Amino acid sequence: MRVLSSPSASSPLVWVDHPERKLRSDELRVAVHAAGVNPVDWKMRQGELLGIAQRIIGPSGPLVCGVDFAGEVIAIGEAVKDVRVGDQVVGGTDFSRRQYGSYASHVQVRWDQVVVLPAGVDVVAAACLPVAGVTAHQALFALGRLAEKPDPRALILGAAGGVGHFAVQLAHGCGARSVGVCSSRNVGLVERLGGIAIDYTRGDVATAAAAHGPYDVIVDAAGTAAYPIAMCRSLLKKGGTHVLVQARPADFLRVAMPGPVKTLLGRPNRATLEPLVSELAAGRLQVVIAERIPMAEAERAHEISRGGKVVGKLVLVA
Repeated sequence: MRVLSSPSASSPLVWVDHPERKLRSDELRVAVHAAGVNPVDWKMRQGELLGIAQRIIGPSGPLVCGVDFAGEVIAIGEAVKDVRVGDQVVGGTDFSRRQYGSYASHVQVRWDQVVVLPAGVDVVAAACLPVAGVTAHQALFALGRLAEKPDPRALILGAAGGVGHFAVQLAHGCGARSVGVCSSRNVGLVERLGGIAIDYTRGDVATAAAAHGPYDVIVDAAGTAAYPIAMCRSLLKKGGTHVLVQARPADFLRVAMPGPVKTLLGRPNRATLEPLVSELAAGRLQVVIAERIPMAEAERAHEISRGGKVVGKLVLVA
């Protein structure tokens, strides 16, 4: 198999050949047609916490970036019953299961890590769902329990980004008042996705957000350097939840303490992806793709992602 790897954060990603391991009975092999790009991909290269964990408990050999993937099943183990060769699937790799990442010619994962795509669903769009979509969904509904609230209200910080643009739509889709904070150029996008847009370049964000709150859940996909925890706490309903998608070291103590502040990075698998695939297939969830980039240009995709201004999702295509 061919994988994209680099020996360090400063060395570019390049194709290397790597031995293919034998397929286990509960696994399938997928030819990768597209792979979504997430900040966690390049952060692992930089030796941050997840990168250290990957080196300790992940597979031996080269560090292969990527979690999100979509493509065609090309082989299945004898215990796999509900996925067939030729199926189009979406899923996420998991280094804790000693699996390589998705920036590769193909991946090998367990059957419960993929969802078969209904006919007509765009494989490239589906590849954008796993990390960002699952993070948004779990922040709103598993941690925030938004669908169970009377007069539900959600505030999305970083509403035009990968996690944010999914969260705006999912909150709106469950009948909540969905309020998204974004830049001037993305006000129209947030509104088209069903959100009430707040332009952070025009006045005080807390004051503008308070006019539509208080909130059952705040999904912070921008970071506490931009929106302090104290500000967000003032906008929450009693019993509300503040979910940090990008927790900084300074946030760790608050996350560890009992209270409304939580952190989350969605772990894609069949159970967490199925509701998102259903929404995509029904046309109720839109994937905003910033750019489709050839897989061989993954290094350029990481440079763009590091800039922190991506609208929607970057996706690598084979």
